[in-house]
Amino acid sequence: MAEIWFKNPVSPIDQASYQQAQDRQAQLTKPAGSLGMLEEVACHLAAMQNTGTPQANKPFIRLYAADHGIAKDGVSAFPQEVTVQMIANFSNGGAAISVLAKQLDADLKIIDLGTCGSPLSIPGVIDRSIAQGTANFLKQDAMSTAQLIEALSVGKEQAEQVHAQSCELYVAGEMGIANTSAASALACLLLDKPVAQLVGRGTGLDDDQLQHKQNILEQAVSFHRLRLGDSIEDPLSVLAAVGGFEIAAIAGSYIRCAQLGVPILVDGFITNVAMLCAERIAPGTRQWAFVAHASAEPGHRAVLEDLQLEPLLHLNMRLGEGSGAAIAVPLLQSACALHNEMATFAQAAVSNVE
Repeated sequence: MAEIWFKNPVSPIDQASYQQAQDRQAQLTKPAGSLGMLEEVACHLAAMQNTGTPQANKPFIRLYAADHGIAKDGVSAFPQEVTVQMIANFSNGGAAISVLAKQLDADLKIIDLGTCGSPLSIPGVIDRSIAQGTANFLKQDAMSTAQLIEALSVGKEQAEQVHAQSCELYVAGEMGIANTSAASALACLLLDKPVAQLVGRGTGLDDDQLQHKQNILEQAVSFHRLRLGDSIEDPLSVLAAVGGFEIAAIAGSYIRCAQLGVPILVDGFITNVAMLCAERIAPGTRQWAFVAHASAEPGHRAVLEDLQLEPLLHLNMRLGEGSGAAIAVPLLQSACALHNEMATFAQAAVSNVE
């Protein structure tokens, strides 16, 4: 591999800033721990930003889209052309993430990594198409090593751009029919878990469709477990085998954010699988992440347990697009406001506990 930037170490979290934030939390006019996870969010963000006054203002949202060859085997409730149709919907402002980004005054950009219609001519869509979707990983690797490196580098490029704009919070979203199948296969191989335990309904499969999806993925996972052999311990090989262009790009963006010191807010199942890939490739990446919510996909909990990350919200969402992360942004902003603006016991002349 010509460029191994993703093997460079990630930045350390500033422990002194974390301790200072904890000390401040102990002096705010409230019982210790009474703000629950909001206290830890503020302290961890202070450590990420190396400051006493953490901020989560205008977030940067990057939505990565791509198609998947495995869709041809009927693992999704929606036809593959929906990927391109939804990209147009994002561009026109009609999708959930478009509405939420507008509400948050977030910087939203859409990146096409390779759909069945690429290259696209949709206004506002950044063309980084690698191929017209991945290959069908039921029968072969989803992508070549060169394609994987290219996808990772697209994420790197986006992370560097948001860092240059002093990004305080980075959100990655995804779009791609059948990408829950790719994410599920990745989770099965990386966590060495059975398909039946991790594979869910995705875009809303009925019982028969779910059984078909599980059967297809069981075949694919078994094929790649045998074919990969000892290489199954290499996350790059696994990602190339059953991943997606958009999942790889998100993983690359997470790694580069962690190297540059940019706080990450992770969305749902698919983006958490991308974080799992990122952590396996560049250990320590997870330290730069908050998890927005626990999705309805059964594999999500297993991924979060491996990453040792706790979701902020439980809303039974499964839309993707970065929508769950966008919903959680005001939560981080509230945590910062409370941390920065509440009075201390001394300032308010309120008696603290002995």
